[in-house]
Amino acid sequence: MHNRDVVIEELNTILRGTYMGIRSFEHYIQHVQDSHLKETFQTMQQELKHHAQQLCERIQNLHGVPADSEGVTGKMHSFMHSRMLSHETDDILEDALKGLDKYGIHYSEEIVRGDVDPESRRIVEEVIDTNRKFVDDIRAMLH
Repeated sequence: MHNRDVVIEELNTILRGTYMGIRSFEHYIQHVQDSHLKETFQTMQQELKHHAQQLCERIQNLHGVPADSEGVTGKMHSFMHSRMLSHETDDILEDALKGLDKYGIHYSEEIVRGDVDPESRRIVEEVIDTNRKFVDDIRAMLH
């Protein structure tokens, strides 16, 4: 059997990162001028919120307490992110691409390399796959 506490903490780490992504998309939505891009970001943000809900439910089903925010470090990052974000569309797209690729894919993959149960792995892989789709969509918008 997997160490339930370790699995819960790994899922909470992914959940806090998902909250960071939701907050980042809020910043993008506020800064972007193009209405189509704003709608695209809103759709992406809604998908991240859905994943956060799935992660919360899984943590609760494992008898854990889900994180309710991005955490102290995430909040500091979010504050700096909102202050430093450009209003230029290509800069916003590049920032979204970098964040999704670094945190939404690579960092998340590292976290779940450990020994997690099959259901938790399925949920996390779905989150990572969605982030891969977002990366592909944003790359297409940049070219």
